[in-house]
Amino acid sequence: MAVEEEGLRVFQSVKIKIGEAKNLPTYPGPNKMRDCYCTVNLDQEEVFRTKIVEKSLCPFYGEDFYCEIPRSFRHLSFYIFDRDVFRRDSIIGKVAIQKEDLQKYHNRDTWFQLQHVDADSEVQGKVHLEMRLSEVITDTGVICHKLATRVLECQGLPIVNGQCDPYATVTLAGPYRSEAKKTKVKKKTNNPHFDEVFYFEVTRPCSYSKKSHFDFEEEDVDKLEIRVDLWNASNLKFGDEFLGELRIPLKVLRQSSSYEAWYFLQPRDNGSKSLKPGDLGSLRLNVVYTEDHVFSSDYYSPLRDLLLKSADVEPVSASAAHILGEVCREKHEAAIPLVRLFLHYGKIVPFISAIANAEVKRTQDPNTIFRGNSLTSKCIDETMKLAGMHYLQVTLKPIIEEICQVHKPCEIDPVKLKDGENLENNMENLRQYVDRIFNVITKSGVSCPTVMCDIFFSLRESAAKRFQGDLDVRYTAVSSFIFLRFFAPAILSPNLFQLTPHHTDPQTSRTLTLISKTIQTLGSLSKSKSASFKESYMATFYDFFNEQKYADAVKNFLDLISSSGRRDHKSIEQPILLKEGFMIKRAQGRKRFGMKNFKKRWFRLTNHEFTYQKSKGDQPLYSIPIENILAVEKLEEESFKMKNMFQVIQPERALYIQANNCVEAKDWIDILTKVSQCNKKRLTVYHPSAYLNGHWLCCKATCDTTPGCTPCTGGLPANIQLDIDGDRETERIYSLFNLYMSKLEKMQEACGSKSVYDGPEQEEYSTFIIDDPQETYKTLKQIIAGVGALEQEHAQYKRDKFKKTKYGSQEHPIGDKSFQSYIRQQSEISAHSI
Repeated sequence: MAVEEEGLRVFQSVKIKIGEAKNLPTYPGPNKMRDCYCTVNLDQEEVFRTKIVEKSLCPFYGEDFYCEIPRSFRHLSFYIFDRDVFRRDSIIGKVAIQKEDLQKYHNRDTWFQLQHVDADSEVQGKVHLEMRLSEVITDTGVICHKLATRVLECQGLPIVNGQCDPYATVTLAGPYRSEAKKTKVKKKTNNPHFDEVFYFEVTRPCSYSKKSHFDFEEEDVDKLEIRVDLWNASNLKFGDEFLGELRIPLKVLRQSSSYEAWYFLQPRDNGSKSLKPGDLGSLRLNVVYTEDHVFSSDYYSPLRDLLLKSADVEPVSASAAHILGEVCREKHEAAIPLVRLFLHYGKIVPFISAIANAEVKRTQDPNTIFRGNSLTSKCIDETMKLAGMHYLQVTLKPIIEEICQVHKPCEIDPVKLKDGENLENNMENLRQYVDRIFNVITKSGVSCPTVMCDIFFSLRESAAKRFQGDLDVRYTAVSSFIFLRFFAPAILSPNLFQLTPHHTDPQTSRTLTLISKTIQTLGSLSKSKSASFKESYMATFYDFFNEQKYADAVKNFLDLISSSGRRDHKSIEQPILLKEGFMIKRAQGRKRFGMKNFKKRWFRLTNHEFTYQKSKGDQPLYSIPIENILAVEKLEEESFKMKNMFQVIQPERALYIQANNCVEAKDWIDILTKVSQCNKKRLTVYHPSAYLNGHWLCCKATCDTTPGCTPCTGGLPANIQLDIDGDRETERIYSLFNLYMSKLEKMQEACGSKSVYDGPEQEEYSTFIIDDPQETYKTLKQIIAGVGALEQEHAQYKRDKFKKTKYGSQEHPIGDKSFQSYIRQQSEISAHSI
């Protein structure tokens, strides 16, 4: 979901590795250990939670989390909680990284000290304020000053303990006075509209009797300030919770008698600064935050067209896509956006065929085919990850879930056996698991996505043509991807392939490692199986699988997924689970006198239907066939004073659902929209608010069947796996070319040097693959020109935005440090250019 700016879309995403915590404070009880989990929060909204690591003060999480960020935020925060079975879980500490500081830690493992959490550090949201200073003539003809302070509205206040009932106090404070007034409490909203005005007498006439208090000669206006404090009205005995404050000196009214601006709320000055920072332990994180500023499609045409014709360039090493792989520090940096771009435009198979063919020609030994970390192997990995995710889910997920739940002992290393475990029993448990996984894989050929089969067909043909004397190479070329780089890694780390929600526990992880090793060896078809294991116990275990039937099953499977005349798998399409989880839904009032209240339900989406049930595994209470989904849209907060709500619109009524957070709401809306995108009766208009008390809240129409008042969003591609924005991917490729511009220029020099003489290669140029210096030079010239043109557009956009932007506006409230540093940069650039 992009944030729209003038002529530009801004996409934000974050990829996080949560490593481990160290030296957490001991629990005050007798055993001193804690059961801890870590949450990821956008400001204070939780968007991800790790599993609980029990009985440890140095818990290892090893969890990855990726999300598209659907809104603006100021802090990316991480909280470590200690689980308490009887009371609310207690917070041990937090790490809060300001958005503008994320680049400092970009893609680096970093240890962060945990900080104390208190009400004063938990501040988010902004306030819109107006002040006016006017002269008033009293009855006696003396002039005095009155200040009118108007609190208009707030946005994005935190929700405390599931609620937000905010009010504001407004105080005129100075050396000799403190006069406070209070707004009304606004119930159940974190975006309250107050629109209340408060009047303060700033200076009194000199004749006023209590001179020591209010003599304007003694009390200078410059020493006064307006303080606005936001509070959450609480029913608890502990009193109201502080939400943040702002302080504005009356000096701001010197130039003009009126002043109006948005402000970010700030923590109180008296926060817990006395506590030592190092006494809570630390947390290891790796954060990759990406912000893509994407122009309209026509800006990218020259660079995009150059990239998309890469498959037709002779030799392929002179193409723009191949050059990107040559200049990037890591091949996967180039592979990710290239694969997405070529998939989006339906050109992935010819591109991969071209680069794979070139790589096969350079390979001398058939045993090393596709074993390196080349651009080809990284592009195929990425294609399998994107196109094959649902194939993995339907093939492996049921048995992986069973292994995680049942915890059968499968350790076969005699040294690692636990007391009471029997080696033969463990071997038999493991053998059964390997057999079952092997069977589901080798019988899944008809479900393998078409795009993967087309790529495997081209790999097989290239390899067989290059190494005509080796009859097995047609199999090993394909198995090195489907077994070695697809099924084996998914079994080894199921959480990375969305087969399990979290990193598995140590015992399950060990079982999956042993299964993965065996499956990898079975799939590799290597001649000497036992020799492929370093450990003698693995070689012994492998004797179970030395029968010819295993090799035959692998070959039949590889033949099926790499043949051109394959059966169409869509004809046997089975329900594929796309997403599931708890959410809160509003009772639909299907019974005449039923209560329309809110209930927590387990939701499940397949490519056939959307259902909910009381708990996971129960019978569905309600089912919506996919073809009955007419639209999926956000629901405005005002409907039920609840955040993160959306509606699934059917012919007879809308189902109103609340997700747990903004990221989850976006995920559900996206996937429900994609899976129903091709429905014939999809709506073009909808009601953004609910139908309550006999009318639609949005347009006030009284009939519940009145057509919608707002155009539907949509226009997403129908293919569930491949929701790709071609312009965004081209923008990413431009950014990479821009980042590695010095390498592009060095490559140009290398082309010149190769063209001039065929003597020994200069050391600094030998890192590049350049088969045809003249063709490569030509492409490089076009890349550099295309990147330069886009760079100018970005610079011009920044200059224009800088001129138009007002500090203190709703988009850039006062207190926005990232904007202040942006202003400094732009001022320096302007001064430099002058």
